[in-house]
Amino acid sequence: MNAKKMSAVISDNMAVYEGKTKLSIGRIVLLGMLAGAFIAMGASSGSAATFGIANVGLAKALAGAIFPVGLILIVLCGGELFTGDCLIIFGVINKRVKFMQMVKVLALVFISNLIGSLIVVVLVNQCGQLDYGAGALGAATIKTAYNKLNLSFLKAFCSGIMCNILVCIAVLAAGTAQSVVGKIWAIFFPIWAFVIGGYEHCVANMYYIPAGLLAKTNDTYVNAAIDAGMTASQIDSMSIGGFFIDNLVPVTLGNIVGGMVFVALLLFAINKKDIVGDNK
Repeated sequence: MNAKKMSAVISDNMAVYEGKTKLSIGRIVLLGMLAGAFIAMGASSGSAATFGIANVGLAKALAGAIFPVGLILIVLCGGELFTGDCLIIFGVINKRVKFMQMVKVLALVFISNLIGSLIVVVLVNQCGQLDYGAGALGAATIKTAYNKLNLSFLKAFCSGIMCNILVCIAVLAAGTAQSVVGKIWAIFFPIWAFVIGGYEHCVANMYYIPAGLLAKTNDTYVNAAIDAGMTASQIDSMSIGGFFIDNLVPVTLGNIVGGMVFVALLLFAINKKDIVGDNK
């Protein structure tokens, strides 16, 4: 991809995000719920495929090959994803979007992503998927949530930065492709890399952690988790408050920095001359 091509992609994104600020609240919420559900489906399917694999690298490689379906569905079918929408800062930089318009869109998308994810959490819990392996998947779901809740602020924040660098690059790369197949491959590899790297995605965690919190209300899953090495006190320590304070806050801040600073601001600075020229 040459500099002119990237400048064109950035200019196109400015127009797209300017249009997002004109969408009705209802439409943004529905699109956000759809995106949250798609990401949760990718997360739940990845967990179902890998819960029995002891080798961490192999498990992450397989999960990473499945998880991209979420963003692929969003790009192909429509949806508003908080992490990708951090690129709306392009419009703010070029004064096509007001700062408070950006805040409004991102807040609505964030909340609706959470709603969509929680719907899938409930459906997955009720459909019996977590019963795989005599409750071993339910136990693994609890363990995943516990590990995420016990990241330090710095680790969660930095992991969030790394994650959204790759997510936003995937979104921009998909914008350079003209065919459906091209868009799929443009998305697949950056997202595969982020999952293998174990980086933190706030919307994915809207599935992983609530799924673990709901799973811990099931005695079969709890007993399986204890048999697998967890303690009752570890499981009891998991809470809704911890979900928001200990994980969602630092990861979301990291995602914002990764998408806005490390991708959008950097690429705008590199391509500013060509972008200005494209917009004349």
